[in-house]
Amino acid sequence: MKNLTTHAINTLSELGEGQFIEFKESFDKSLQKEIVAFANASGGVVYLGITDSGFFKGIEITNRLKSQIQDIARNCDPALIINLMETDRILAIEVPEGSNKPYSCSNGFFMRMGANSQKMSRNEILTLAIKSGKIRFDEQICDNFDWKDFDDEKFTYYLKLAGISYNLSKQEILQNLRVLTSEGLTNAGALYFAKEPYKYIISAKTRCVHFNDNIRIDILDKKVVDRGIIGNIEFALAYLKERIPVRYEINDLKRKEYPEYPLEAYREAIVNAVIHFDYFMGDTIAIEKLKSSIVINNKGKLLFPETDFGKRSEARNRLLADLLSRTNFMEKAGTGIRRVKDTCSENGNKVDFHFTDAFWITIHSNEKVVEKVVEKVVEKVVENLSSNQLKIVELIKVNQHITARELALEVGISHRKTQENIAKLKEAGFLKRIGGARGGYWEIAQ
Repeated sequence: MKNLTTHAINTLSELGEGQFIEFKESFDKSLQKEIVAFANASGGVVYLGITDSGFFKGIEITNRLKSQIQDIARNCDPALIINLMETDRILAIEVPEGSNKPYSCSNGFFMRMGANSQKMSRNEILTLAIKSGKIRFDEQICDNFDWKDFDDEKFTYYLKLAGISYNLSKQEILQNLRVLTSEGLTNAGALYFAKEPYKYIISAKTRCVHFNDNIRIDILDKKVVDRGIIGNIEFALAYLKERIPVRYEINDLKRKEYPEYPLEAYREAIVNAVIHFDYFMGDTIAIEKLKSSIVINNKGKLLFPETDFGKRSEARNRLLADLLSRTNFMEKAGTGIRRVKDTCSENGNKVDFHFTDAFWITIHSNEKVVEKVVEKVVEKVVENLSSNQLKIVELIKVNQHITARELALEVGISHRKTQENIAKLKEAGFLKRIGGARGGYWEIAQ
């Protein structure tokens, strides 16, 4: 039993009731809802013997009263441990934030909201259970799964990646991987091995977008894929890799690459998004290539305080993480964010992390690499191209979306001659076209 100081009580009386303080004039059965409400929120203290207006009325503090209050805490579901403190006929009941949410009492589930303890709705209880890890999406049974939609090719490919021999039956392997139970295939199983996971899980797709600017207006290309966990990761990696310039240097017959963005960083960021995505929210993972950055976004709040970010790892989807950790996509659990930071630092990229109801990783361009790539291309062009071809390349460097007719006007030659020069540039490997006549763009080869 700890003692309260009179000064502390006076100060609290002036503050009044709030998110962490509740005054009760006397002991009654409603105390149980205040206790579980604080436990389901961020903790707080209930002061017995103080009226709602902050007047010190006081109560008789007996061992019987203390025992009754402890019994209320123990009878919560699950049981709670509280701390009692007293001074001058005021009894303080200190309720810590619960580590095993959600908590209930005989009257139901309650949550502290401001100066009130409110009864929780079904959806609020479900949300709290999900947030606290009591209900995990990937471990739930996919009730309507049709085994005709099981993709044996995906399954065989996964076993190869994971180094698992196919010497047991498919059912036994799935059971050993914990994606198949006596009740059926889990959501994790559907996300990995369904022919079309989106048919069963609305959040199964991954969205990849390539912008020509930094404000997400000018879209060069967009792809939405539904290839399962492994297929989506592989597609996203290939999508980014195709759009990232690389500078090459050859020393002592060895070629060294200097990419604008390090592969390991955006690979780890994509894997992080898959493992920590809140699949209950019905959205998609977004992979965006902007003009000067890569942005990878997944819905789902951090499962721990922001101050612990980078020091602590807790997978929202433990089963998805366990399956992926068996492959080379996820080498060491809990070290992904550190590898993103380290590889970006080594490659000269700045990286930012942002938290809302979602998690954002932004990897900024290493512009020195881009400049060097352009310099190398220009040197190569100067040595091998005609003056008209050089003008075409220089104009395309300024505007990737310039049309052949616009090039003809700028260079001062006919449209036919322009087309011939473009064809020669393509044949020589200096130039290539990405996309069609409308919406496409030119790319200077490295």
